[in-house]
Amino acid sequence: MLTAAGLLAVASPVVFGSLHATQSRAESQAETTPVMALVFEVASIKPDKYSSRMFRFGWYSPGTFTATGVTLQILLQRAYGVENNQISRAPNWASSKRYEIQAKSDKSVTEELGKGSLDQRTVKYQRMLQALLVDRFKLTLHRETKELPVYELVIAKNGPKLQKAKPGDTYPNGIGGPGSHSGPHVVQIRSGQLVGQALPMADLVRLLSRPLGRTVLDKTGLTSDYDFNLQWTPDENQLPMLEGTEGGPQGTGSARPPDSTGPSIFTAIQEQLGLKLESKKGPVEVLVIDHVEEPSEN
Repeated sequence: MLTAAGLLAVASPVVFGSLHATQSRAESQAETTPVMALVFEVASIKPDKYSSRMFRFGWYSPGTFTATGVTLQILLQRAYGVENNQISRAPNWASSKRYEIQAKSDKSVTEELGKGSLDQRTVKYQRMLQALLVDRFKLTLHRETKELPVYELVIAKNGPKLQKAKPGDTYPNGIGGPGSHSGPHVVQIRSGQLVGQALPMADLVRLLSRPLGRTVLDKTGLTSDYDFNLQWTPDENQLPMLEGTEGGPQGTGSARPPDSTGPSIFTAIQEQLGLKLESKKGPVEVLVIDHVEEPSEN
């Protein structure tokens, strides 16, 4: 599952629309503020031989990052705030080889990661992961904008049915993030099910992009954080969900399998969330991989 700071709900927002609105907002807020080099002091990356489809991805504290069962594809998504259809020229192993990562920053970087708004902190987390990919995976890439099919998420006829998150709620009986820490900005992902705790709409559209196979843009105008439990029967043509938990700087979990007689994802979004998906075409930013290597162990 995911965190958030978004970075999260696995631990991450990252994303989206064309690249998460969170990132562009935070970067604009920080334009006049000098930014130190945000890199890990130490990082261990090794093949994960024990994970199957499940993965964990999160920040246990501002300076400590842990991931298990993650692929390069997942890391790219979280580091740059994109979905699979926004990553081009990735090697075959990017979506099949899984890794276990333990990384820590020094005191000064850790202190910097804890400063600023949620959006600004999220961008800092992303920059840390980007630097890790450049250093250990020898990643180089460039961006292109393409006109692609997208979905716009809008409010349905009878209005939204999302439950607003309670400020300060610690979710004592909710989803546990990495390390079994429960709290806001965490999402649990299972095939045919998304459970979110205090997530903004930007994270919801990011999560919906995966099974739908195209970028989802938020056109709801909703600005709060929400709790939701969306359940549907996956269509055989939909991309499989990577199961796990992401959480605001923490994330994990399990959930019952979807009801095989349940609604389609389109119907579920309308009936359970009071929202609707509309098919459109629009400009989408795509990451084009110029070079990447499998990381050496250490």
